[in-house]
Amino acid sequence: MPDRLADERGSLTQQLDFHRATLLRKLEGLEGESLRRPMTASGLSLLGLVKHLAETEHGWFLKIYGGLPEPDLFPGDGDPDAEFRVGPDETADALVGHYLRTCERARAVVAAGGLDDVVTTPWGAEVNLRAILVHMIQETARHNGHADIIREAIDGTTGH
Repeated sequence: MPDRLADERGSLTQQLDFHRATLLRKLEGLEGESLRRPMTASGLSLLGLVKHLAETEHGWFLKIYGGLPEPDLFPGDGDPDAEFRVGPDETADALVGHYLRTCERARAVVAAGGLDDVVTTPWGAEVNLRAILVHMIQETARHNGHADIIREAIDGTTGH
């Protein structure tokens, strides 16, 4: 649980870590097809959420804020939703591993930066690290809601 008396940086980073861990808890006890099975009309799956959030963390923290010249983790060949789709050769271990490594790298980039540091996005908007952290908290929490519904539909598990 996040420290409810933390300073601003601590509050932001701890909230994001809480939501990152929550996403991974939604996977506990499941394997194989249960993790990759599309559970919505748009094809959303638990592993698809992990894949998307790995790509989103990579994009915001490493490429945009960190300025690292790296390719996308999961290039989509023009498909804007490709990062949500789990390919037949993508395993749960590999995708969770991508997510964990990306989060660890993101933590290091954030720790080295200042909340008021401003960067320009590829589409020309200025944004500071504080806003990126808030966005990633919101993004991860929103997708945890999707994960809650998907997990309940798979085996009735709720909470976490």
